[in-house]
Amino acid sequence: MLFRFSLYGFLKNQRYFEPFLVLVFLDRGCSYFLIGWLVAVRELAVNLLEVPSGAFADQCGRRRAMLLSFAAYIASFLTFALTRQIWPLFPAMLLYAVGEAFRTGTHKAIIFSWLRREGREAERTRVYGYTRSFSKLGSALSALLAALLVIWSGRFRDVFLFATVPYVMNMLNLLSYPKDLDLARSPEARSGVWRHLGATLQHSLKRPGLRRLMLESMGFEGTFHAIKDYLQPVLMVLAITRLTDLPGVLDDSDARQTAVLLGPVYIALFLLSSLASRQAHRVVGWAGGEAAAARLCLWSGAACFALMLPCAWFGWLLPVVLCFVLLHALQNVWRPILISRFDSHGDECQGATLLSVESQSRRVATLLLAPLVGWLVDLVREGGPGGSFWPVAAVGLLVTSALLIRSRSAAAPAAEVW
Repeated sequence: MLFRFSLYGFLKNQRYFEPFLVLVFLDRGCSYFLIGWLVAVRELAVNLLEVPSGAFADQCGRRRAMLLSFAAYIASFLTFALTRQIWPLFPAMLLYAVGEAFRTGTHKAIIFSWLRREGREAERTRVYGYTRSFSKLGSALSALLAALLVIWSGRFRDVFLFATVPYVMNMLNLLSYPKDLDLARSPEARSGVWRHLGATLQHSLKRPGLRRLMLESMGFEGTFHAIKDYLQPVLMVLAITRLTDLPGVLDDSDARQTAVLLGPVYIALFLLSSLASRQAHRVVGWAGGEAAAARLCLWSGAACFALMLPCAWFGWLLPVVLCFVLLHALQNVWRPILISRFDSHGDECQGATLLSVESQSRRVATLLLAPLVGWLVDLVREGGPGGSFWPVAAVGLLVTSALLIRSRSAAAPAAEVW
């Protein structure tokens, strides 16, 4: 099963569009503010569907939820690839949101159910970090193939078509999972999806430890997902101005030169992320526990944003790129630790729903921050002080600092939360 779990992550991360998503939107004539709204629409739709989809997975079958997710992804990719206007990007984002909602939390719950059956609950961080590392290896290969595709075609949008192939392969992989990992209820019990949902939400809100974990997810994870893709335009500016001194209007030559720089950076980023994810359990052991490791990640994140801020202000983009790479690696240490801490607060029958609550909590922050950061970047680019991308670092530093202040003033026992 570890092979199939790892293969799932490897194929799932064959998202050849991922290193170029913001550039696709810029190529279609979107402003950063509009890109922020596209992200917000996606996050809002996922928020509306996330917890009900987790309850559906727990009650009606986790494999069914995963297959529905991948069908929605494929429809989204085809829409992104074939449209040449701005307005169809919104329904494409909605389809992508359906895929995200029915996937997030569900596969993790399958892994944790298998660990319980094998009597290996204590290995949650190590096993999840191991499978996540294969996801990042898949991302590294995806970045290489994506760069080659863009260099070959001269167009960013073509990568969406190629992404449909591994997603079909992953549907076949999911069909090979043992049926007993579905944990689906009987047809009579399926009418209890909403009761199950309500019970899990009540459980989440009543426990102070879970509430604080959701706050952490909103702060660190939500901010990371709102700002991480700004690495793409930073690399595009480096590629175009340093290599060709071309204006900011993209043509086939610009796309190819951007891919030449962006591909190797993303390959290094994903390889480092894979290593970081696999070593997350060692960080826990070194720090003296998951709570202490989470606090260490927060301090490290604040340090990265503090370094990025002056570099972005003065337009020193190479150190900005390095900070983005370090933040990606840090998030891949943080994520297995956070997921393990969430799972330790719940029981098996609520697994997918509880992890969907976690994913939803971080998306609330992304929903709010993505348009704000996009608006600030547009404002600075139109004549504000400093370089174009310093608001990204400023927002990140503000949020991580607030989380650190909150952790110091928390009244709960350190062993439970921090």
